[in-house]
Amino acid sequence: MSAPSDRTAMRVWLAPFALLLAIGFPCVMRGQNGAPGAAKAPSAPKPATAGTTPDLSGVWRRTRRPPDNKRKYTLYEIALTLTNEEPPMTPWGLEKFKAARPNVGPHAVTLVQTNDPVAQCFPPGVPKIYLVRGAPLEILQAPGRVMMYFEYDHFVREIFTDGRQHTEDLNPTWMGESIGKWEGNTLVVDTIGFNEKTWLDYAGHPHSDQLHLVEHIQRTSHDTLVNDITIEDPEAYTKPWTSHMVFDLKPDWKIEETICEDNVNFSNLQKISESKK
Repeated sequence: MSAPSDRTAMRVWLAPFALLLAIGFPCVMRGQNGAPGAAKAPSAPKPATAGTTPDLSGVWRRTRRPPDNKRKYTLYEIALTLTNEEPPMTPWGLEKFKAARPNVGPHAVTLVQTNDPVAQCFPPGVPKIYLVRGAPLEILQAPGRVMMYFEYDHFVREIFTDGRQHTEDLNPTWMGESIGKWEGNTLVVDTIGFNEKTWLDYAGHPHSDQLHLVEHIQRTSHDTLVNDITIEDPEAYTKPWTSHMVFDLKPDWKIEETICEDNVNFSNLQKISESKK
């Protein structure tokens, strides 16, 4: 069972999710004892030795710790964005971005007005799957494969590490095809084969079927996982851009059931409310 305090906080997202995030919550750096201050430096993981595979396993959730103490950050900035800098878009990408109507963040509209595919229970795709509803994921490892098991809608992402190459003539899919390899303690994941039906993040940044992701995933300490993502899509962006994500280990959590269709009841209530205005 998950830790009660953390789990209760996360469940708040599963009901009035859009309203809470549209407001945004200021966050401060917390120390290990809960008081403001720098956290104790975590211990480094044991390096992989010859013939062994680094251990990335565990239940992880994107951190709620702000990147620095320079200012207060909203929960939207910390947990729901890929970058706080606008990526360099092509005219095609900019047109798509301007047409997006997100229901969270600084340009949020109501759930009635949003055209976010996730609001209609379509799969989030990658990398947005890391952001959805603040839900955790579990990493499971087996010979030749790394599995990402997401709490949100129980999506499963397979990353093959058995030396295979990408499939020729891939059919476009929501999650793409992921091929991984180990470079020291880092898992390098190359993903292609996406359809155009998802957003990259909650802000509505688009992509085409030429989307190419390269992720460098490393366990920098026992309790910390880092994922540096390079996003390349020549139809939507004029050059590659990057996202840096940090995840916290949740050793007392387990993956629970979060079904999108069950949570659309909140959307229905808001639609009824909007129709009476």
